[in-house]
Amino acid sequence: MVETLLFSRLQFALNISFHILFPTITIALCWFLLFFKIQHNRTGDEVWLRAYRFWVKIFALSFALGVVSGITMSFQFGTNWPGFMEVVGNIAGPLLGYEVLTAFFLEATFLGVMLFGMDRVSPRVHTFATAMVALGTTASAFWILSLNSWMQTPTGFEMRDGVAYPLDWFAIIFNPSLPYRLSHMLIASGLTASFLVAGISAYRMIKGDHKKAPKLALKTAVIAAALLTPLQVFIGDLHGLNTLEHQPQKIAAIEGAWETKKGLPLVLFALPDEGSRENHFEIAIPNIASLILTHDFKGEVKGLNEFEGEHPPVAPLFFGFRIMVGMGMLMLASAWLGAFYIARKKEMPNWLLKVFVGMSFSGWIATLAGWYVTEIGRQPYLVSGVLKTEDAVTTVPIENIATSFTLYLITYVALLAAYIHTLFRMARKSVYIEEINHTPYQELPLTKSHELEEGEALSNKAIGGAQ
Repeated sequence: MVETLLFSRLQFALNISFHILFPTITIALCWFLLFFKIQHNRTGDEVWLRAYRFWVKIFALSFALGVVSGITMSFQFGTNWPGFMEVVGNIAGPLLGYEVLTAFFLEATFLGVMLFGMDRVSPRVHTFATAMVALGTTASAFWILSLNSWMQTPTGFEMRDGVAYPLDWFAIIFNPSLPYRLSHMLIASGLTASFLVAGISAYRMIKGDHKKAPKLALKTAVIAAALLTPLQVFIGDLHGLNTLEHQPQKIAAIEGAWETKKGLPLVLFALPDEGSRENHFEIAIPNIASLILTHDFKGEVKGLNEFEGEHPPVAPLFFGFRIMVGMGMLMLASAWLGAFYIARKKEMPNWLLKVFVGMSFSGWIATLAGWYVTEIGRQPYLVSGVLKTEDAVTTVPIENIATSFTLYLITYVALLAAYIHTLFRMARKSVYIEEINHTPYQELPLTKSHELEEGEALSNKAIGGAQ
């Protein structure tokens, strides 16, 4: 049973880790596309349209992978976690259904127009379609996070014979942690898309793409990141206060706090030991954790010993949170440095462009670290205080789960490698795309025939000049 539980959790973690990468990009990237399109309609500048044409391809690729990987996740509610739907299906089922009805249909209806209708409908209709897809991706995030937040802070229901029945849908949907979790995730998506746009645009510039489109996309992304990063710090603080109120054991694990204490120190580094219930090699700053969590140097924070047997594993939360914060600080520094050059109207130096290339997928790292903190921090419960994880797991033999886990792992590693390779290949190809004066814009790869024609034209020009 323990092995089945472990592999079922690992398999779901693998699936959600792969899936979340792509909605984290597409939710915000679609708003970038809408901005590019509106700017083109407003100014008539073709550069905005070129930026749109390049990034809509990356949106389409990311959207497709997000949809496909999301389908495999839904299967696991029945195959690996049958107890989940048996106990809370009356709540989880409708929320997932709302996501399909309001979000997926909205996206599916207008996605085709957005991707293939630019030359078939008017600019206003195409911009409207882009806006509807952007709203659809955000609505999808709302319903999924509403369910996830309810699992963290369940309200508006009652238990009858071991089954949850809804009493107040408003209380269920707008549960206590939804505002903070939703805003935190949407801003995380904004940062993920910002650094992806900045990184790929910087890569194009490093490879010799001197057109205006990558420079404009880089500028837009850096400004967005510079504004969103401090906002994320603020929202994160509010989220932490909400978590302290409703899930104090999660906060205690994040801080590596074993004893209830006033004036809790901020532990910068330690090796938490659940066996001896203490931290080894601890480096801490006195009173700062209490100041952050309670806004009082002498504020009291409950320790893990108050929740013995009912608190999550400490090490994943302790290190995951620090990875998330550390990556966030790197994002803040690089975004503000880039904004400094933009404000001074100076070209970014080559070394800073390389920094942005290196930070292309920093949003993924921060999002995954934060997501692990959130989800592992709910343990040992699947639904806090209602359903324990071990009570919802399947009775399928461990061999079956291990086999499917291995197949998922191989498939996802291959897909992720192919996805990243494709992004940079698209960026490299764009370096050789030529502007065609008699058309608004065409993105054509420089094939060997084009190279020969261009070389022949240059040769004839040189001969003519010599004569």
